Amino acid sequence: MTSSGALLTDLYELTMMQAYLEQGMLGTAVFEFFVRKLPAERSFLVAAGLEQVIEYLEAVRFTDEERAYLAGIGRFTPAFIEALRDFRFTGDVDAMPEGTVFFPDEPILRIVAPMPEAQLVESRVMNLLHYQSMVASKAARCVITAPGRTLVDFGFRRAHGAEAGVLSARASWLAGFTGTATAEAGRLFGMPVYGTMAHSYVQAHDDEARAFECFARSQPHHALLLIDTYDTVRAAHRVVDLARRLAPEGIHISGVRLDSGDLGDLARQVRAIFDTAGFPGITIFASGNIDEFKLRDLVSQGAPIDGYGVGTRMNTSADWPYLDCAYKLQEYDGQPRRKRSPEKATWPGRKQVWRRLGVDGRFAGDTLGLVTEHAKGEPLLVPVMRDGRRLGPPEPLAQGRERARTQLDGLPAVLRGLDEQPDYDVAVTAGVRELAAAVDRAT
Repeated sequence: MTSSGALLTDLYELTMMQAYLEQGMLGTAVFEFFVRKLPAERSFLVAAGLEQVIEYLEAVRFTDEERAYLAGIGRFTPAFIEALRDFRFTGDVDAMPEGTVFFPDEPILRIVAPMPEAQLVESRVMNLLHYQSMVASKAARCVITAPGRTLVDFGFRRAHGAEAGVLSARASWLAGFTGTATAEAGRLFGMPVYGTMAHSYVQAHDDEARAFECFARSQPHHALLLIDTYDTVRAAHRVVDLARRLAPEGIHISGVRLDSGDLGDLARQVRAIFDTAGFPGITIFASGNIDEFKLRDLVSQGAPIDGYGVGTRMNTSADWPYLDCAYKLQEYDGQPRRKRSPEKATWPGRKQVWRRLGVDGRFAGDTLGLVTEHAKGEPLLVPVMRDGRRLGPPEPLAQGRERARTQLDGLPAVLRGLDEQPDYDVAVTAGVRELAAAVDRAT
């Protein structure tokens, strides 16, 4: 089956598209993607998913099979189906680069294109930006909470589908994770991959010590052993015995993993066993429903854990599994547009975000204004595509990762905590407010 991704959309995008074509509404539309408000206990978000949006916009086409499917629905005219044959995205895109920290009402992407094109791509653009930004924001909180620790994405098996599993690995690495357990993410994005063993491997052997030895011989340079299948403390002593026997052969146990129980208490007991036996270099890695809150508890306790596998709660953003995001029309055919629905009103016009830094180099406030205005600070939205083509080669993911690191370092201390924090200062210019008032008077 051949798919171009054109049908990764809501039906109403297509029904509106047909109506626009029938009415000759081919004027230039301006849509912006933004988040209306932050989830509870979030003080910032991290932009992610732009590269996948660009790839989608460059490639989106309607195949013969997809057009035949739409023709069979009975909702579309033959003329519309035929018009889809030559569909291409020909618009412009400006966006915040991946890894940029952003706040409510700040557009992180703007699309300027003929109305039918800009409308059709709404659903997929939102799908890509929403998910990765949500995961990257959750992952960033883990990175801030556990500085210096190895953090590995462990979430593929409980992600909501294969694409989500791979893209969440990407988003977490962008936000500062050390790597992923998902092999395909490593292949696609050049991320470091990590792996240990499962309880089933230990259970498959008649003897736990034998299981440890066989695995260590199979992975002599990456022997990280799971020691909580039966009795964690007893298993730690078995690891010491094995390490002594294998050392003369040049095989060294790199670490152990704890996946259940009181991780902090078990880590302290295991660390004491290893240190007393003369193996301070055997690291302790922990997993099992880890998130930023559990990380905070373990770090504050001084648990001697060197790294963590963070999975389900990050990949699904378990405490807040969605963002209140929107892709809204801000201008059509040269005229500003504004939605005025209660609690969902939008600011009209093409907008830019400028970020000011304090003398300490940290964020001091943002300004949301029209692109025709000028404000102090660095403009955050930059040109990405023109006439349907990207303006440069794909940005290396490592570059976005470095940007995220710099951005997170620039967060004011008050925004780095996990509990509810005061709102960050985002000032809306007089120009935006005046334009909104003018639109209101006209409608």
